[in-house]
This record gives sequence, C-alpha cells and structure tokens, in this order.
Amino acid sequence: MARYVYDFTEGGRDMADLLGGKGSNLAEMTRLGLPVPPGFTLTTEACRAFLATGGEPAGLWEEVSAHLSALEASAGRVLGEPDDPLLLSVRSGAKFSMPGMMETILDIGLNDESVHGLAKVSGSERFAWDSYRRLVQMFGSTVMGVDSTLFERSLALLKDLRGVRDDVHLTASDLTELVETYKNLIHLETGEHFPQSPAEQLRRAVLAVFGSWNGDRARLYRRREHIADDLGTAVNVQRMVFGNLGPDSGSGVAFTRDPATGRPGLYGDYLPDAQGEDVVAGIRNTVPLSELARLDPESYARLGAHMDTLERHYRDLCDIEFTIERGILWMLQTRVGKRTAEAAFVLAAELADEGLITPDEALARVSGDGLARLMFPRFDASATGTALARGVPASPGAAVGAVVFDTARAVRRAAAGEKVVLVRQETTPDDLPGMIAAQAVLTSRGGKTSHAAVVARGMGKVCVCGAEELTVDTEARRFTTADGTVVEEGTVVSVDGSAGAVYAGAVPLVDSAVIRYLEDGRDDEDTRHMVGAVARALSRADTVRRLEVRANADTPEDAARARRFGAQGIGLCRTEHMFLGERRKLVEQMILAGTDAERDRALADLLPLQRRDFAGILEAMDGLPVTIRLLDPPLHEFLPDRTGLAVRIAAAEARGEEPDAHHVALLTAVNRMHEENPMLGLRGVRLGLVVPGLVAMQVRAIGEAVAERLLSGGAPEAEIMVPLVGDVRELRLVREEVRGVLADVSRETGVTVDCPVGTMIELPRAALTAGRIAEEAEFFSFGTNDLTQTTWGFSRDDVEAEFFSAYLDKGVFPTSPFETLDRDGVGRLVGIAVAEGRATRPDLKIGVCGEHGGDPDSVHFFHTAGLDYVSCSPFRVPVARLEAGRAALEGTEGSDSR
Repeated sequence: MARYVYDFTEGGRDMADLLGGKGSNLAEMTRLGLPVPPGFTLTTEACRAFLATGGEPAGLWEEVSAHLSALEASAGRVLGEPDDPLLLSVRSGAKFSMPGMMETILDIGLNDESVHGLAKVSGSERFAWDSYRRLVQMFGSTVMGVDSTLFERSLALLKDLRGVRDDVHLTASDLTELVETYKNLIHLETGEHFPQSPAEQLRRAVLAVFGSWNGDRARLYRRREHIADDLGTAVNVQRMVFGNLGPDSGSGVAFTRDPATGRPGLYGDYLPDAQGEDVVAGIRNTVPLSELARLDPESYARLGAHMDTLERHYRDLCDIEFTIERGILWMLQTRVGKRTAEAAFVLAAELADEGLITPDEALARVSGDGLARLMFPRFDASATGTALARGVPASPGAAVGAVVFDTARAVRRAAAGEKVVLVRQETTPDDLPGMIAAQAVLTSRGGKTSHAAVVARGMGKVCVCGAEELTVDTEARRFTTADGTVVEEGTVVSVDGSAGAVYAGAVPLVDSAVIRYLEDGRDDEDTRHMVGAVARALSRADTVRRLEVRANADTPEDAARARRFGAQGIGLCRTEHMFLGERRKLVEQMILAGTDAERDRALADLLPLQRRDFAGILEAMDGLPVTIRLLDPPLHEFLPDRTGLAVRIAAAEARGEEPDAHHVALLTAVNRMHEENPMLGLRGVRLGLVVPGLVAMQVRAIGEAVAERLLSGGAPEAEIMVPLVGDVRELRLVREEVRGVLADVSRETGVTVDCPVGTMIELPRAALTAGRIAEEAEFFSFGTNDLTQTTWGFSRDDVEAEFFSAYLDKGVFPTSPFETLDRDGVGRLVGIAVAEGRATRPDLKIGVCGEHGGDPDSVHFFHTAGLDYVSCSPFRVPVARLEAGRAALEGTEGSDSR
C-alpha cells in the first residue's frame, strides 16, 4: 500500500516531488540540526489521489493519526487538550513555491475550552484569544467557504469602535467579543457551527488545503509560471510556535542577500509581537531585519549563523521564514529565494567568485527572460520631477499606467488595451489577476517580503510597497499624498520600482544600462556591478554554446546594431520591406504593366534601389553571412486598399465626375489579384514562377551588390533564400534561374559571384519531403511563424484575437504556439526535416528565422534538434546568445526559484 505521510526527520531536499518544496526543505533543515518545530508532511501523492476521487485515499488518516500520536508524545501535550493544548499549523507546500495561492490554517486545536488552557499556560489571556480569533477567521474562510471580507469588515468595525489602528491594540475582551462575532458569522453564512473537535479541525483543514490546489488563483498562478497542473500539493502539519506572545516574540522573513539587487548582507522584515502571516500579508508595516539586532541581539546572531549555513548548503540565495517565541528562535521555512533579474545576474557572478558554484552553474542560474527585462528602458532621471510618494523598491523597472484600485477594473481595462497601475493598501492572493494585468503594483503597506513584493518579484513586475505617506481609499477610488494631492482613478502615474518612487504623469524613458553597454561599452558607477555580471554571463555563454545567433534585419542600421549586440550574421533579410514608401509606385507600375516592356522598365527602375539596399547591409555585416529572402508576400499587399479604392471611385461617380483612370486601373488589378486566403495563395516561390523577371531582378541586385563589395575589398557572404517551397521542382526551377543570373553578373563584372541557394521550410509538406528538397537546397531555414500557422490550420491575425485567450484559459496550450514552439507538432516536423535533409546532404546548414528564434524555451529545442543557428530581432540577439549557452549546459543545476 502507498505511503502518504513522512516525518520531518525522514525526508530531504531531494524529495520535493513527493514532499513538496516546503516539506522537503523543512526536512533538510531538520537534518542540518537547525531549530525546526517538529511535524510531518502529507505527500503530493495523497493530494493527487484525493483530487482524482474526491475522497481520502485508503489508509491516509491512520498514518496521520500515528504521526500525530508521535508528535504529541514528543511535545508532552495532546492536540486541543483543555489544560495545555498542543496546537498545530496546516500549510500547503507544492513542489514549486506559489506564495499565497493556496491555503494555510494556524492554531488548529483551539476551541471554547482549550483557549482558557492556552491563556493559563502562556500567562496571556490576550494572546490566547488572538490566536483563537485567527483560527476561526482562517478556518471559516478557507475550510467553510465564508467570504474573507466579512471577517475583515468585522475586525475593521471593532477597531473603529475602539479607536485603534492596529490589531495589537485590541484587548483580550475585545478579541473575545470578536471570536463570538466570527462564530456567529460562520453560522449565519453556512448553517454550521465552528467545529469544536480538534480532530475534525485537523481533518477538514488538510482536505481544504488539498482542494485549494485547484482554486482559481492557484490555477491562474500556475499558468503564469508554467507550473504543471498535475503535480498536486503536499500538506505540512507542524507544532505551532508563537510570535505574538509579547515584545520578546515576533516573526520575520529574511533573505541571505538582497533579492532586489543581489548585494550581500542579511535583508528582510521583522514584526515584533506578530505571527508570520502578519508579515507576509503586509497589514502592519514591518521594521527592517537589522532592527532585530537591537531588539534581540542573541536571536539576530543565531539567525545570521543559520542563514549562513543555509546559503552555503544550498549554494544559493535563501528565503527564510522564522519566529521568535519568548527569545527562542525557530526556523519555519527555507527555499531558494525569488529574485529580480538584476539580482540573479549579480548573485550568479558573486557566488562563482566565492567558489560556491562553477562558471557553468552561474550561467545556468540566469535566464534570457531576465536579460530581456534588464534591457527594457528606464525613466529619465532628469525628467522625473518631485515624487508623489516613496516606498520600498520591491521589484525594479519602470512602468507607466492609469491608476486603478481593484483587481476587476485592472483586468477589464487592461483587456481593453489600457496600461494600468494597481494601487492597494496591501495585496492578497485574490489580487493575482489584477497584478498580472497591471504594468506595476503600488501598496501603502508592507515591505520587501510582503505578498505584493514576493509575487511581483517572481513575475518580473514593477512594484513599490510600503509607501506609508499615501492614504489609499479604495472605496472612493483615489489616494492622497502627504502634501494633500489627490490622485483619482484613471490618473496616469509612473512607478519606478528601482528607486521606490511614484511620479505624476508619464515620465520619459531612456535606454537601460545594459543596452548602453551592448551598444558602445558604456557603463556608470551605479550599474557597473550589474552590467559586469551580465557581460560575464554573455561571455560564458559565447564560450560554451554550439548554436550560432544571427539577426533578422532589413536595413543597414538594424544590421549594424545587431552586430554590436553580438549577431554572427543575418538569418533573414526581408526584401518586401524594401518595396515600401516611395518605391511602392514602382511596384504598382510593375503590377499594372500591360506589356513585357513596361514590366521590364519598372523592374529596371527597382534594380538600383535594391542593389543599394543589399550593398549597405552586406557592408554592415562584412565577413558574416547574410541570408536574403526573395519576395514573399502577395503582390496585392503593395496596392491600395480594395475598399478605399472602390469608395473613391463610387464617390466620383456619385458627383457625376469621371473616376481617376489610375484608381480604376488599380481597382481592376486589386480585384484580379484578390484571394480569399492570401496566406495560402500567390506568394513566395509561386510569385517567382508566375511573374516574369521578378526573381531575375532581385538576384541581379544581390549579385551586383556582392560584386561591388568584392571590388571594394569587402568580404560579402550573401545567401539567397527561396520562400514557401512545397516541392523540390519549384526550388529547382528557381535555382536554375538564380544560377543563370549570377553567371551573367560574374561575366559582366569580372568577379566570381557565387551565392548559396536554400529555402525556407514553412509548409508541412516541405518538412515531410525535406530529403528531396535537400537535393537542390544548400541550406534550410525554418520559417516557424508560417509553419505554425499551416500545421495548426490557424490564421494568426484572426485566431489570436478570436479565441486564443479562451484556449489559454482552458489549458488547450500552456502558451501561445506563436511565442513558444509547439514541440509536439511543429517541433516534430522540424525534427523530421533535419533528419531527412541531412541524410541527403550531410553538410546541410540549418537554421530558424521565425520569431521563435529569440524565445528562450524554443532556443533550447533548436539546440537539441541539431540546428546550426537561430535568428531573431536585433533586440533579442543577446537573449538568444545567453539561452544558446544555457542550452549547451542542459543538466547543470540552475536556480529554480519557482
């Protein structure tokens, strides 16, 4: 029979799949000899069995009872006994951290009798009733389904009546009254009484935590963080220790280094006379962890020693929850800490310098997504003006948006395309949808370890917490600053998560420090440490990666920037972009040509323009490959809009005027070329085979540009790519024409011009017949945008607006297949094409030039699939370089702080 329960003394950090992250780390701390309150863990297998059947798995409660008896024996107390009750906490603990997304119930075992026993043994009647009201509130909302806001309103009303601001100023009699109010509220809302049986409390609490795995906020968080839905959560049952026993007690959250910047030193928040939930919830403003050194020097010193032990043991930033109970320090949790992108790079470099990790491990601990965030613009400090307010810089970055005061409005306005900033007194797990929708989060309470800070930091969302000078009125939908300035909902503000400041209006943006460094090697004193860490990571990635990284660039300026960013060539130069603007008229003349001579004249006019474009790009990429794609889109895209033309002609006729002859000719051409599904119509290689002279003009422009660069002493490496090939015969015909034109150019210029000819693989048939296509193609480049469309049967422009959000919500796919490659479908076609292409031509060069070439997850797939290079936009080149290096280190331990 399966085993479902493990004591903390029986596990370890390598058992996270079974015991969850919290349970495995509690076991690890126990094994290290740190002061951990004893307890046991119900496994993720038990959760999965419960979720599958809706009932407890056979034998579960017998195991729980046996472990509870052992816990009672070691404590010398019995759960909920009237005179000296053993009290328990019941906490969720999935494999990956999901802060606040599932349930926690504290003080299990208290009832109308044992509360008096707790008051007697603790010597504090107020403490006992405070603990009881916490249990009734948590149990009522979590287990019995009462709306949590009803409890919060009752508490707020009582504080108003007593004229106090914080819970700590309520007396024992106040809390006794509140417990009765809560119990009556539960009975009114559910028809049930709050259970007095400690065993029933424990059982129902455990099952409620299991059930919370499938709660709305937990499911949303998993989708956001790419956590599988079938993992389930473990449940940790642990002896309670109390931070709310008076001034010599308290709770805190600490980091072994600053999770925002990576700087060394102990960072965190401490709250005297409080439970841990008060710290995380942010309902009272904490004091810096350094203040604990003054309040309780001995506990501070012990905490520092334990944190050093944990960081060296885990070889990473550790996030720690602790409680001090009347001068005795207890460690309640540790995990690899969530950190900002800046901190991730700095930490990786510093831990490598300290010899705790290797250079390869340092590379594995950073990410392309994090690098992309560091490349985002920041506010121009010279244009910020006076701050509306300042708070804790909880998660860095720059964000601008309209102020909103609740999650529903944040989601609704963001869905309509508006950028918003979510403002709250403090956030709760129920605010997750609003936090995801918002550009930034601003709270008037809480510190670096509050719910808002931890979740925002994990998502890379800009966040400022604890802006105490703000008075946030969510009912009136406004906040008031210290000088009396009132900011109403809808007002645009700028939030600087790096400086912890909020400004009125939209502050101008400037390039980030990382972009400045990549552009010209500049840095400054404030950012030198971080920029240096990024440079080290990129250097290591370039050393270990196998994949080359090219850029998609259509102009000399983009090509030059891509080269500065580390591109090793151009993987996609789109020639259609060269036909826009003033040149569109020449394309119109080619389309409207009534004779071969007229078409030839139009093509001849385009030729020098194309040649100049190619020469500039080849110069910018001198010595590096430049893959030039022949014209791909349908020709009608270069003509005016069909409806607009028809309206202009009809309007002229309605006025009794003769319509413009040119407009009539254009409309005739547009109607002639109209297609119901142009994505699958006359485009790509089909254009070259149907429109005489088009391929010859483009190839001649390429050949003459190559010859020009060669004669100037350059080293051009042009490659000619034929788009949308579905059959080898199409490619053979075009390749023959290409060879003929290049031979003519060579004779005319006296320079040998030899450009490899290859094709884009962007149709399923091309992938499935890649072996035959490789007979003619000297290289393949996967056009994964169109390959995704044609594999799924999607028209991207239509489906993304119509039903993608529903598909993502329903879990049909975890992320858009246009953002991250669909490995099972499109990826399988890529694998087939690579294998069959290289079976025909072993030296076949293969790359990818779709948007997926800069997506971190997709880069790892392309490495595994055996491609030679990825190509992406210039901005994503550093990201692709980093991820190509990380892909080469598969199996090297990184920092999974999920």
